[in-house]
Amino acid sequence: MSRTPLSTSLDAFEVWFVTGSQNLYGEETLRQVAEQSQAVADGLSGLPVKVVWKPVLKDSDSIRRLALEVNGRDDVIGVVAWMHTFSPAKMWIAGLDALQKPLLHLHTQANVELPWADIDFDFMNLNQAAHGDREFGYIQTRLGVARKTVVGHVSNPVVRRQVEDWQRAAAGWAASRTLKLARFGDNMRFVAVTEGDKTEAELRFGVQVNTWGVNELADAVAAASDADVDALVAEYTASYDVAEELLPGGARHQSLRDGAAIEIGLRSFLEEGGFGAFTTSFEDLGALKQLPGLAVQRLMAEGYGFGAEGDWKTAILVRVANVMGAGLPGGASLMEDYTYDLVPGAERILGAHMLEVSPSLTTAKPRLEVHALGIGGKEDPVRLVFTADPGPALVVAMSDMRDRFRLVANVVENVDAPDLPNLPVGRAVWKPQPDFATSAACWLAAGAAHHTVMTTAVGIEVFRDFAEIAKTELVVIDDDTTVRDFQRELRWNQAYYRLAQGL
Repeated sequence: MSRTPLSTSLDAFEVWFVTGSQNLYGEETLRQVAEQSQAVADGLSGLPVKVVWKPVLKDSDSIRRLALEVNGRDDVIGVVAWMHTFSPAKMWIAGLDALQKPLLHLHTQANVELPWADIDFDFMNLNQAAHGDREFGYIQTRLGVARKTVVGHVSNPVVRRQVEDWQRAAAGWAASRTLKLARFGDNMRFVAVTEGDKTEAELRFGVQVNTWGVNELADAVAAASDADVDALVAEYTASYDVAEELLPGGARHQSLRDGAAIEIGLRSFLEEGGFGAFTTSFEDLGALKQLPGLAVQRLMAEGYGFGAEGDWKTAILVRVANVMGAGLPGGASLMEDYTYDLVPGAERILGAHMLEVSPSLTTAKPRLEVHALGIGGKEDPVRLVFTADPGPALVVAMSDMRDRFRLVANVVENVDAPDLPNLPVGRAVWKPQPDFATSAACWLAAGAAHHTVMTTAVGIEVFRDFAEIAKTELVVIDDDTTVRDFQRELRWNQAYYRLAQGL
């Protein structure tokens, strides 16, 4: 069985480092500008996305042409800009207006400490980023350019981390802009929050969301060969703690083979169509023998986006989070708040789904089991059973608010779970910031969805950067949140986003 893995790697991407100046200062000063800007760019080496230095920009036409070149390169996912000297901002109008890729304004300078005793006006002419970057900041604000501003020297680990967060967000944006999402069947009947404007989603995020009949998937599953099923079953037994009844010769081994056939068919369908995300629905399984569980879990762990019950908005978030977290410990998964432990002062949330939680949330070896589902009207599905590792996490939901999409993020801490012998699914137990009551009240006030992406790889700053790039509303529930201030923010946002869209 051949595979073409879905890429989440950042290795193929690059960001361009551009430096602004002008011809006023003479060749010697411009030579020093180029040398020092190259040194600053080199100071950003070793980040997840390669930083490529570009020659100093000194006039409007070269700036505009660079922006157009960036737009035309799929591998260039953003621009880091620094005004080393003084670059009159009217030179940047056409270029910034043309630029369609994420922008980071690095407010820095060549030296960390000032050589106080040696400073003269030649030094001041060369090292005036404090002057030039403020001019650049003005024109960005004047034009309404979405960007991230990072302040400090590139030798500072905090600066490098902020640039890395933005790189990861830009990579998530690039993944969203090229994402094709396959819906197998429709949304769960009568459910509101999984609905949404797919046309607006393509305009806002670039993702193509379309539907295929579930029996097209069933045909691909039926085409799986016995040899490919044998090979995949062998992979399962080597990778997981497999229940004895599912092993070759076991009483329910056929269930595992059926699960393997579903994975083979689903994978082939996604690969042939170039899809990076998908949805299923237990209400629309057609000729499938089981609700896809094991296959979905494994595909998410490889980087695919997924949403249950037709929830394509969450599938987008899972794919984006998988790309943004590339190379980091942890993972991203569909998650759902299921039930609460309401012991005063020790409240916890138990999250899970019917079957589909990604094993990338654990470093332990999952157990592969088969159990009855009780809904869907099909045979008992196979699934991986585990508990997410303790540690920092983030849950993010996307809701269609009619005139915009809203992202709601809650910073949480996954904790050790009690023994759950009668809950044979992937699950997580967490404590939300700032506390359970505030978190839940704010989540409900925001109209946030019950389906989320849980990521244990990237934090809230990456999603802040992603929302800024996407020009999409993000409200955050963290240690600084109060219900009163959160409600005010929602009201202000309502007015702002209405006005920002124009008439």
